Amino acid sequence: VQLQASGGGLVQPGGSLRLSCVASTSKYTINTMGYYRQAPGKQRELVASFTFGGNTNYGDSVKGRFTITGDHDKNTIYLQMNSLTPEDTAVYYCNADHRLFGVFWGQGTQVTVSS
Repeated sequence: VQLQASGGGLVQPGGSLRLSCVASTSKYTINTMGYYRQAPGKQRELVASFTFGGNTNYGDSVKGRFTITGDHDKNTIYLQMNSLTPEDTAVYYCNADHRLFGVFWGQGTQVTVSS
């Protein structure tokens, strides 16, 4: 399973970005996909997860600002990030929990919030 993430970049405080991640595997073999992030000197933390049944879970620091959605037919998730702050600056990693083969990770995409 390969994960292709896109959508990172540089944005000003208060701005928005949308990340997407596609899992290249057969349809309906992924249970859950999500995003984690890691800032320099910090541990990797959950940003948001999406179960292809509709359940979502968010890290406390992003609740009310970020929204995760998914398309099961396309093995794709989207992370809409609003009201970004410099504290959101990190490398964002996509992961996917395959029904048979376990958890896979993407290569990471940089999100920088700075004026």
